[in-house]
Amino acid sequence: MNIIVLGAGAWGTALALSASKSAANNSKTAHSVTLWSRDAAQAAAMQSQRCNAKYLPQVAFPVTLQIASGNVATLVKTADLVIIATPMSGLRGMLLQLSDATCPVAWLCKGFEAAENNDIDGNVGLLGHEIYAQIAANQAKTTQNTLKVGIKTGILSGPSFALEVAKGQPTALVAASEFADVRDALTQAFHSSTLRVYGSSDVAGVEVGGAVKNVLAIATGLCDGLQLGLNARAALITRGLAEMTRLGVALGADIETFMGLSGLGDLVLTATGDLSRNRKVGLLLAEGKTLAEAVASLGHVAEGVYCARTVSQRALSLGVDMPITQCVVKVLDGTLSAKQAVGLLMGRDATEEL
Repeated sequence: MNIIVLGAGAWGTALALSASKSAANNSKTAHSVTLWSRDAAQAAAMQSQRCNAKYLPQVAFPVTLQIASGNVATLVKTADLVIIATPMSGLRGMLLQLSDATCPVAWLCKGFEAAENNDIDGNVGLLGHEIYAQIAANQAKTTQNTLKVGIKTGILSGPSFALEVAKGQPTALVAASEFADVRDALTQAFHSSTLRVYGSSDVAGVEVGGAVKNVLAIATGLCDGLQLGLNARAALITRGLAEMTRLGVALGADIETFMGLSGLGDLVLTATGDLSRNRKVGLLLAEGKTLAEAVASLGHVAEGVYCARTVSQRALSLGVDMPITQCVVKVLDGTLSAKQAVGLLMGRDATEEL
């Protein structure tokens, strides 16, 4: 397969490395992998240094991994699979550039796109598959070619820290798409002796899990930073999973998905792992850092910071109760301290566990 990975951050680089090493170690696999960077200077540096010094300096590139920059449309013309590895904020723009692609396109980003006017009056943040559906509908209104079929899309998600995948440590992911051939393409591209890929047709469920767990990881970081104990952490993760599930079901997801890799699995990893950027934000806020200071110290994007408000807005628009998420938004806004958020959550009326 000719695999193009668009985005040379930590996660895009890690998957490109994984696919390249798998192909190099397996004579039956004929993958050609290209890692694209929008920054020509970064691409040149990666080519000369044979590593991604900015995001994954610990892992050397195999000789088979190709580096590119420049025009995306030209690059993907011969691709068998395109992977979008941008932050959520860049997904729409990248999909617009790939509207004429003839191969499957999948994305790695986890989150909701921010609503334009930051309110809930008909303006709710969208998941990745909803963004593409909107783009395809708009294009259908303007094109004269009624025979043109939209691209087949999917998402690759699950509990995964980029560094561990890049190093070849055992990992399991979910390839979600309504199209079986997209799931098959993602499996063929990335399934290996160190990376196990499971298939799913529940795109909404996989995307909700990937988005909400980032917000809940901030909450868990706050909990751990305040040294509230393991009982509190377990309660927070469990009730957070309930919030995630409620929102997912309201958006048409299968409830079983949230007991799997992209739900419980990704939540546990991101909420407890030391490599979690979102958890780190919570820890720093609990220490008294400002949000700007916490984000600046990361050097990477923490998607939970950017999508927490949108998750809350989407829940409100659907009538879904998400008290933990709402508290995280208030802490990020600075209208509530971490200790006040704990008091607010613990002071809620007793109710049945649902």
